[in-house]
Amino acid sequence: MTTRELLRRFVPYYGKYRAIMVLDLLCASLTTVCELVLPMILRYITNQGLQDMANLTARTVVTVGGLYFFLRVVDGLAAYYMAYTGHVMGARMETDMRQDAFEHLQKLSDNYFNNTKVGQLMSRITSDLFDVTEFAHHGPEEIFIAVVKTVVSFAVLARINLLLTVVVFAFVPIMAVSCSYFNLRVRLAFLKQRNHIGELNAKIEDNLLGNRVVRAFANEDIEISKFRDNNLQFLDIKRETYKYMAAFQDTVRMFDGLMYTVVIVAGGMFLISGRISPGDLVAYTLYITTLLATIRRIIEFAEQFQRGMTGIERFVEIMDSKIDILDEPGAVPLHDVRGAVRFDHVSFEYPDDHTKVLHDIDLTIAPGEKVALVGPSGGGKTTLCNLIPRFYDTTSGAIFIDGQDIRSVTLESLRGHIGVVQQDVYLFSGTVFENIEYGRPGATEEEVVEAAKLAGAHEFISELKDGYRTYVGERGVKLSGGQKQRVSIARVFLKNPPILILDEATSALDNESEYMVSQSLENLSRGRTTITIAHRLTTIQNADRILVLADNAIVEEGNHRKLLEEKGMYYQMYQIANRIA
Repeated sequence: MTTRELLRRFVPYYGKYRAIMVLDLLCASLTTVCELVLPMILRYITNQGLQDMANLTARTVVTVGGLYFFLRVVDGLAAYYMAYTGHVMGARMETDMRQDAFEHLQKLSDNYFNNTKVGQLMSRITSDLFDVTEFAHHGPEEIFIAVVKTVVSFAVLARINLLLTVVVFAFVPIMAVSCSYFNLRVRLAFLKQRNHIGELNAKIEDNLLGNRVVRAFANEDIEISKFRDNNLQFLDIKRETYKYMAAFQDTVRMFDGLMYTVVIVAGGMFLISGRISPGDLVAYTLYITTLLATIRRIIEFAEQFQRGMTGIERFVEIMDSKIDILDEPGAVPLHDVRGAVRFDHVSFEYPDDHTKVLHDIDLTIAPGEKVALVGPSGGGKTTLCNLIPRFYDTTSGAIFIDGQDIRSVTLESLRGHIGVVQQDVYLFSGTVFENIEYGRPGATEEEVVEAAKLAGAHEFISELKDGYRTYVGERGVKLSGGQKQRVSIARVFLKNPPILILDEATSALDNESEYMVSQSLENLSRGRTTITIAHRLTTIQNADRILVLADNAIVEEGNHRKLLEEKGMYYQMYQIANRIA
């Protein structure tokens, strides 16, 4: 994206802080006055002393010195405001952007996260925005100060000696053009840095989350080697960045030297010929020094500018990610749900690769009915269930709950009436209590305990070292598979939804844990519309209806006894399961 586009997206974040920014620029102008006044004071004293020492009294010197000291006090107060309040403003803007990015991520569909590395996202909403604080604060300041100093310096210098000023300032546009090449290369190098550090974060996260697999296969050396290669690639990118930065800064120093050379030679010649006074030459040299110092500050800020632009660009990429699933205009809350679910000629294909998963599904589930989904892997069982809470939207057809098209109701109310228990249980880093309470934030301790009792989890939780206040570890690693599953079931009990989806909730458990969790699930499903995905056919024999999904469609339907009598795909699956058992 161009710098103009990025700034157009970034500038609105100043909106809430207009008053701070105006005062910050006022303080910047006060600090600038102090720098610009000093050469004029020295010019006045030098010229007065050379022309007539009698006019240069102690009173005059003290008065001028007192005025300058007062300006320095003002400068100190203004600089403090800029350094403190200005930086806090930048930090607030960074915080606002990070909040917006996080909120936007919450609205993105499963399809986005299936195709995006978590490490990249972590990098974009944390470290990539660090430089925005400095950029947001210093950007307007540096530009404002540079413009004021350049304009005032040119006006004063032109008044002292127009010809010399024109010659000196002729180097400025040449320097700007020369530096722009390296500036662009620095920007591209910073972008490569940010992209690679995101990849590095993703690989570190992948390794740390899979550390047990690494150790189980004794592949530590392989992982270390892979990390070393990526780490060295990052070093090469930084080396390239510093090469262009060095060339950039060296170009500026060369022009620095040229401009000083012009002042020394031309100024000396003008002094010899009487076309400039000694005091004017002193003031001229100081103003040139001020001008070059300003240019150096702009050059130093250029690196900060490019870092900021890179962070903003990667932030904008998140914000521009399309929200596939959102509330339709006029969406209303879903109330008083009985649990009737209907699929009306539903087809679905993944939007990124257009893989067809479901085709023309017609299905009606009565309130409180227990329906099981079975079939070969990849048959669309999980996808069918994911369409109900709108984790994905149908490609064609519609889904209704109690006669209402789920696209006509708000996502919050829709998902608030659906409970999901998955095979791969995710527990947040925190306590057992916090993980159960997640089902209904703000629930009382009595309600959480009651939900745990209904899920058959209260007994083992009570035996933990700190009971409900026990820390479960990252992703719940301190609990066994069965314990994690029962905590997740307690979470759904607390939510108390009328529609329940059980996605292979016991397939990864041992026999004892499976029995205990099955009892919890039976309690949970009582009185609710329940859709169960199962590979173990023994767990769904009592379902009111069993659907066999294969080849993107429902190929068989009926209860356990009926499907066995038909001797179709379900019968074959059941025979295989019995042989394995």
